[in-house]
Amino acid sequence: MISVVIPVYNGEKTVGRAIESVLIQNAEKEILVIDDCSSDNTAKVLKPYVEKQQICYVRNEKNLGVAETRNRGVAMAKGEYVAFLDADDFWLEGKLEAQLKRLQETKDVICSTARQLCCPGSPKDGQIIHMPEQITYEELLGCNSIACSSVVMKTEVAREFPMACDSVHEDYLTWLKVLKKYRTCSGIDIPYLQYSLSTTGKSGSKLHSARMTFGVYRKAGMSFLQSCGCFIRYAFHGVWNYYGPAKRQLHR
Repeated sequence: MISVVIPVYNGEKTVGRAIESVLIQNAEKEILVIDDCSSDNTAKVLKPYVEKQQICYVRNEKNLGVAETRNRGVAMAKGEYVAFLDADDFWLEGKLEAQLKRLQETKDVICSTARQLCCPGSPKDGQIIHMPEQITYEELLGCNSIACSSVVMKTEVAREFPMACDSVHEDYLTWLKVLKKYRTCSGIDIPYLQYSLSTTGKSGSKLHSARMTFGVYRKAGMSFLQSCGCFIRYAFHGVWNYYGPAKRQLHR
């Protein structure tokens, strides 16, 4: 079984779409929606799903941030695998089944998919961010190509490496820790994830995102010089992906 963890904060407009995209998956699953003290009508939107017993809904007593909210969902998970889905993203049919098959083939502990950007009115709308068949720890250091809402991973591994540090890219820091021990992440180059690109979130500002990326390297235990080296690779990939022939964005 796969435990799908959906953290939500003031997501009344999108969380229903996210849940519906999980319900259409054929894999055996449970849906855990963790409300991080929303002040809008999120609880009202979720009530019909609770009444139909389609989701397990819990509300944090205080605002914990997205990292700890995901961790709470992982702690509740009953499945062998856990999948993450942000409340403003959604999946296409067949995602979970494809990832379970891939993980069984590769024996990896984590799998990610390609994603398609959803940002109406932007030239990036509909852009597909491709995914290699496999990502190594060394490759991940220079390019965070793993989107959190695309991930399926072993629950025991998610508990071994809980997310932390909302001040940086908490998911990127977790993937680095996982791959440093388990070496590789399986990839599926199909955009099963429909990814909402926001200009107001943590990663909206390129400068702010860059600072958080440098912070990830430092919190991962690297020296200042090592962090600088990794950041130069990160910056090179960013420039190449925006202005090179492929014109692909590989950074969240």
